[in-house]
This record gives sequence, C-alpha cells and structure tokens, in this order.
Amino acid sequence: MADREQPVTLRTRKFIRNALLGRKQMVVDVLHPNRANVSKDELRSKLSELYKSTKDQVSVFGFRTQYGGGKSTGFALIYDSNEAMKKFEPHYRLVRYGQATKIEKPSRQQRKQRKNRAKTVRGTAKTKGASKDKKKK
Repeated sequence: MADREQPVTLRTRKFIRNALLGRKQMVVDVLHPNRANVSKDELRSKLSELYKSTKDQVSVFGFRTQYGGGKSTGFALIYDSNEAMKKFEPHYRLVRYGQATKIEKPSRQQRKQRKNRAKTVRGTAKTKGASKDKKKK
C-alpha cells in the first residue's frame, strides 16, 4: 500500500452552509498525481480533519476522475450531528458508511411473480392456493 503515502490535495468549491438540513455542503476537487484515485474512506477522514468534525458525520459521493487522471471531482456533505445525518441522509448511503443495516427483501423478479400469482386468486375464497379447474374456452 505504498499508494496511500502519495500526497493528496483537497480543494473545496461552492461551499454552502445549509442550516435547514444541519450541514455544510460543497464540491470537492481532489488532486492526486501519480495515483489512480483516492478511496471515499480516506476522503471522509481528510475532510473531517479539515472541517473539525468526526468521520461519521461526513458523506462523500459522486466522484468522477477526469480524463488523463490526476484529478477527481465529487460532492461532500458534513453534518452538524449524527442525528441530522441519520434524519436527512438517504438510507443506502447510511448503509455504505455502516450507520444502518440493509433491509433484506426478495429480488424484484420474485416480488413481481408473487404479485402476479396473487392476482389469480383475487375474488375467490382463499384456500391452499388457487385451483385451476376452470379452463378457458
């Protein structure tokens, strides 16, 4: 992991203090010459040091590396408290950061098949499954 020792520069643009959502939001430019890209985990820790908050209150997403490499641009949100983050941050990003558990549910196809099977018994007395005695003529 000699890659992590390479210098990384963070620059923030379009900084906005959003009091209603209890956060600071900004565009982050990451300069990383001689390095493919920077992990979001590393960016979260560096931003938390810069803005004097904890790593658990920082959310980074939407990073794109410029053609030719060396520079990436993305978005960062720094929440005032963990409560504000849990309240306003989308659930899938909280799962990414380990602050929420993923809701396990059957696959989309299985849900659709179950819905369509339930349609066949609509309006009939629900016993153990629908009997298919009625044939189309």
